[in-house]
Amino acid sequence: MNRSYFKVGLIMLIFVVISFVTNIIDPMGTDVQASFRLTETQVGYLASALFIAYAVMSIPAGILVEKLSAKTVLLAAFVLSGLGALAFAARPSFAVAIPALFVIGVGFAMLQVVINPLLRVSGGEEHYAFFGNMSQMIFALGSTLSPHLYVWLTRGIRGGTQEGLVGLLSRQVPEGMSWVALYWVFAAILLAMVVVIAVVRMPKVALAEDEKVGSIATILLLLRSRTVWVYFLGIVCYVGTEQGIATKIKPFLMNCHNVDPDLANRVAVSGFWGAMTVGCAVGLVLLKLFDSRKILVVFMAGGIVTLLAALFGGRSTALVALPLMGFWCSVGWPLVFALALNSVDKHHGSFAGILCTGILGGAILPPLVGKIADHAGPAGLRYGLLAVIATFAYLLFIGLWAKPLVTNATIGEGRPQPQEV
Repeated sequence: MNRSYFKVGLIMLIFVVISFVTNIIDPMGTDVQASFRLTETQVGYLASALFIAYAVMSIPAGILVEKLSAKTVLLAAFVLSGLGALAFAARPSFAVAIPALFVIGVGFAMLQVVINPLLRVSGGEEHYAFFGNMSQMIFALGSTLSPHLYVWLTRGIRGGTQEGLVGLLSRQVPEGMSWVALYWVFAAILLAMVVVIAVVRMPKVALAEDEKVGSIATILLLLRSRTVWVYFLGIVCYVGTEQGIATKIKPFLMNCHNVDPDLANRVAVSGFWGAMTVGCAVGLVLLKLFDSRKILVVFMAGGIVTLLAALFGGRSTALVALPLMGFWCSVGWPLVFALALNSVDKHHGSFAGILCTGILGGAILPPLVGKIADHAGPAGLRYGLLAVIATFAYLLFIGLWAKPLVTNATIGEGRPQPQEV
């Protein structure tokens, strides 16, 4: 038996590390923009570098997991991401940022692919759904905490603190670029994880059939299906929606409502991921009561209404409505992914690999929002973020259009029900 709650805890720690590093760009964006004198479009390319790597590496990483041990893939992933963070910390510039973030993204794509089957083996197949949902909440929680660390660390460096960790890091960062300290911290954490993984004995992972990427021929066969493309675009839209909002909350509040940067970090950016954590928990309850398609429609409609209120309401409305967007976004990924896999009767592993490349959406929407904002003047993000309405609308369409072969089980039904056609 490979059951080990210690290893489950280690996997949850990996989720925290991934969310910490991936979503720190949200609160950091305006400071990086000021340091490198970037346009809103260029700031969007920072997130793009990470998410292009996710998209490019999802299927190759799945093939690696089939060929190599889980431990080997984990070690390689942490080495790559650690070196990427170290390069950015040592040579902070826009020219280094893009390739460094891409390398970090490659490492994280490998981690995402290997830790899910590792979680199934370590926690037990019978507990996989529970631990899988817990991992989503842990991921959101890590993103909730990262802005607080960012504010504490950068405020201490700007204040001239010479003691402890802050004092040590303040001597390593260029003048006026306190945000670089976070990448020194990330490099240390990621490389420390290499040591941890090296000394921990990992269970042998035999991939389940629905975890295998499959052959190129199978992938090409699936790409001939309209259903596959509808759901692939759904994942593109979801990740684009999440990142398009999360990366622009802080600059929107600062540029359109003159909100203090630290307040924008704590209340809005951290609040977005906190609301997503709550939304994940609420979603788990709702899935036992209602059809997942109805939940998706209601949440996406709520997101559209709330975003319009945030963009065209006053300062107080924006401070409440923008964090609330995390709540409405929370169910998008799991519901679209589940509806997609429940809409085909075979080749689930190959289909999942195609869906994961839809993470590319995180590389498309942030620069698109920025491009519109750059052409619309100082308050341009008010109009740039309207692009997110289109992605919300597409996700709502999926909720209305979907005809899964199996629907989610609700209280009183006992088990998932075949869908009548």
